[in-house]
Amino acid sequence: MWPALVAAAGLAATGLVALSPTAGAQPQQAPAHRLTTARSCAVSTAPDMMACKALKVTSGTDSLAPSARSAHPAAIPSGYGPSELGSAYAVPQTGGSDATVAIVDAYDNPNAEADLAVYREQYGLPACSTDNGCFRKVGQSGGSALPAPDPGWAEEISLDLDMVSAVCPACHILLVEADTSAMTDLGESVNTAVSLGARYVSNSYGGGESGADTSYDSQYFDHPGVAITVSSGDAGYGVEYPAGSQYVTAVGGTSLRQDGSARGWTDTVWGGAGSGCSAYGPKPAWQQDTECAGRTVADVSAVADPATGVAVYDTYGNDRGWEVFGGTSASAPIIASLYALAGTPSEGSYPASFPYAHPDALNDVVSGSNGECAGSYLCTGATGYDGPTGLGTPDGVAAFTG
Repeated sequence: MWPALVAAAGLAATGLVALSPTAGAQPQQAPAHRLTTARSCAVSTAPDMMACKALKVTSGTDSLAPSARSAHPAAIPSGYGPSELGSAYAVPQTGGSDATVAIVDAYDNPNAEADLAVYREQYGLPACSTDNGCFRKVGQSGGSALPAPDPGWAEEISLDLDMVSAVCPACHILLVEADTSAMTDLGESVNTAVSLGARYVSNSYGGGESGADTSYDSQYFDHPGVAITVSSGDAGYGVEYPAGSQYVTAVGGTSLRQDGSARGWTDTVWGGAGSGCSAYGPKPAWQQDTECAGRTVADVSAVADPATGVAVYDTYGNDRGWEVFGGTSASAPIIASLYALAGTPSEGSYPASFPYAHPDALNDVVSGSNGECAGSYLCTGATGYDGPTGLGTPDGVAAFTG
């Protein structure tokens, strides 16, 4: 399946300009074109309140590559889809049928299942519905009572569901919708996902670090034998929570373009990816970098640059349908799905440690920066480990096995 669409969108993506995230739809200048992006969720200024990390391309020009054109509704999607992601990350074309990937977000997307069906039909993926047992949507406590709908978080939900579908079409999907974007509600939703049997839990949200984080760690994220992925953030150099948790796989972001290499693709640091040294999180035993005494973000990475963004189908609160998204909201569910394809983590294991045992099974990202840190690896692409991209991007699933 993967090679069929690569030439159509991947080649055209070469030369796109990496964009920095904006709080609103502010234009981004580039030599040949202009792209405008907007956050799906407003940045939170309240303590322990989280914001989703989806970045939507809201306008561009007709000269843009297919992976960045989304100013208007389209009969067919722009942006990278299953073929491009499968080719770029050497994703196995089988597996995952016994796995459930949980998506944890705030508020309700009333159109989640219907929009997911359109995405999967467009790409020839098997149906994933409530009726066939592949898809399940529950509220924070695991029941049928759902929170109030929210158009911004609905975009995040659609992005997350589509990325799981793109990478692991055979995986079952559990959507857990938290009552609010408070860390306590989202954390309880993580616990619900695990209690319902999910061994892979994706979280595409974050907020400022606080002294409560170590307590949140023990209450919500210390789940041995469960792979929990978290977006590193979209504001550049700096650490957010829960990416700063010692128990999660913090997922950074790259710009992904097709090239003439043996792999056929290249990654550079996306300037919006979060990274750095946590002020509160203790350093896990598997991290060995030397310039941070605490927990360093990130661990691994995947595409997050809106200028080399992914196709998403979403209709709640808008009439666009097909859109292009970026942000580390895209990379977190991609990595969660690769964990699912890699097989069930052993009881008692911490899957965040797995990539550190298999660094050669990742594509090292050696160029680009997400901020100013005196040239340190904490904000600059480097050989081996670096903050914005961690150990690198996926090259198959070996890095995500125990």
